[in-house]
Amino acid sequence: MIASVRGEVLSAGAGWLVVGVGGVGLRVEVPGARVSAHAGEEVSLHTSLVVREDSLTLYGFATADELEVFGILLGVSGVGPRSALGVLTELTPSQIAQAAAGEDEKPFRKVSGIGPKTAKLIAVQLAGKLDPRMFAAPGEPAGGMPPQAGDAGSTVNVNAALVGLGYAEAQAAEAVRSALEAGASDDEAGLLRAALALMQAPRAGSRSAARTGAAR
Repeated sequence: MIASVRGEVLSAGAGWLVVGVGGVGLRVEVPGARVSAHAGEEVSLHTSLVVREDSLTLYGFATADELEVFGILLGVSGVGPRSALGVLTELTPSQIAQAAAGEDEKPFRKVSGIGPKTAKLIAVQLAGKLDPRMFAAPGEPAGGMPPQAGDAGSTVNVNAALVGLGYAEAQAAEAVRSALEAGASDDEAGLLRAALALMQAPRAGSRSAARTGAAR
């Protein structure tokens, strides 16, 4: 298994690079929208070697999250390496996790070569396997929503994150409101923990659960 590649880019094209490693040029298939490099530049990629009867194909990614999601996508019925690469070309790991959490196939329909049936399979089969909170980029709130200013923005983002995790909109809004009333922090991370604690705790002890979540 070739787990990573680091070296000078010898040549590049749409969706591929040839990377020089120890005197050997390795062709690496990459998500074009995520990996951009020109000849003479040095790159470092996380890689996955896919072995077929008639080929050995190396796929490379800029981040470990992309590599992890690539491997998970390969476990979906009807999704091969090319389709998985296409998904990661169009969507970030955070966006994929968000769509999977809500079993929303619409983002996957935008991917070239992915039809409605396969898009639905991806959304359903990835449900529960990807937590949006684990794939949020630095500065990006859970669920892949753009950051918004002020307390109202935090509330909107936390509501969206809860909906992405499978809760109903009304249920999410009520949990966030109750958490704030119970004294939860208004920063996104603290508010999300408190709201989740409320939703998972027995009703009678909900306010104390919110305070516990806010104090962490």
